[in-house]
Amino acid sequence: MIRRQQLSHITQLVDGFAAVAILGPRQVGKTTLAREIAESRKSNYLDLEAEDDRAKLADPGYYLRQHQDKLVVLDEIHKVPEIFQTLRGLIDEGRRKGRRTGQYLILGSASIDLLRQSGESLAGRIAYTELFPFNVSEVGSENLEKLWLRGGFPDSFLQSSDRLSHTWRADFIRTYLQRDVADFGTRIPAETLRRFWTMIAHVHGGLLNSASLARSLEVDNKTITNYMDLLVDLLLVRRLLPWYANVGKRLVKSPKIYIRDSGVLHNLLRIQDFESLLGNPKLGESWEGFVIENILSAAPADVDAYFYRTAAGAEIDLVLSFGSELWAIEIKRTTAPKLRRGFHIACEDIKPTAKWVVYAGEERYRLRDDITVLPLSSLMDELAQTAQ
Repeated sequence: MIRRQQLSHITQLVDGFAAVAILGPRQVGKTTLAREIAESRKSNYLDLEAEDDRAKLADPGYYLRQHQDKLVVLDEIHKVPEIFQTLRGLIDEGRRKGRRTGQYLILGSASIDLLRQSGESLAGRIAYTELFPFNVSEVGSENLEKLWLRGGFPDSFLQSSDRLSHTWRADFIRTYLQRDVADFGTRIPAETLRRFWTMIAHVHGGLLNSASLARSLEVDNKTITNYMDLLVDLLLVRRLLPWYANVGKRLVKSPKIYIRDSGVLHNLLRIQDFESLLGNPKLGESWEGFVIENILSAAPADVDAYFYRTAAGAEIDLVLSFGSELWAIEIKRTTAPKLRRGFHIACEDIKPTAKWVVYAGEERYRLRDDITVLPLSSLMDELAQTAQ
């Protein structure tokens, strides 16, 4: 059992808010984490994918009032989005009775923005947090290559062999295409969405070119936008926006796109083992996406993530903005990183408060007085300290 870093943070949220929503893709470990929290207090768990549990909510107000002295866990809340209006009234009832926190723990397999559309009535009563797949800090730096190849979904990472992990991820992709997408009311042929998802994998780490994708799928740009929005909302694809600054230069305005889990990316690219990964043309982009997801899993809740690129070629792989901090992060797969002139020019443009280079080595050292080279786990430790 790998202890999740967010356990204490989410427990604090439960103790501080009437309702807490844990968001994350399917199979990321939300239910396991929620059950661990629930075991420490009086609780009642409902799996809203199960008919028996959904039947209990035929009259949700009546049923939930019988459990107002407990933490009620509602798993896969998107199955009954109409319940949000009922929860508002029950939360306010609980507050009047002196119970202001720890009433509901809600689990959802979609993005904060998508769930918030249904939960607008809970504004001021609910805290949102995202559960990421396993990261390097959780599994240990000695397992970095295994985590990179297999991705961070627990059942993929913990398989006894790379072959079984690859099989699990193939089933995971198939299930999403055939069942889970339809759960969100979206009617897209499974084969069409698979082709689109695979196309995203092949341009992973590059700029989004909707026109090119539309021509390849023989659809219009609006349809491509809808497909992309769906995969972003399901927390399967990251759309990394460009940093906008008044620097008097022509800036790239298209977002960069990444398959969020490196294991899923490798399945879509038909990469089955580490040797195949090392020989794949997408090696550098795969590493970049893997590092970005790990960094963001450790970042403070208020962080905003971007990349920076000008038309002239000045570029920073990842820009983090939080509080008064602005971090410029360059990502290198090599063990002997060399920075291009474009990184230095970009830093002159945005004037970051810290400059970091994440590389594949294990030593931490200064490249220049203001630039630190360090392994991924060390930068995640730096972020964890700022989040405390």
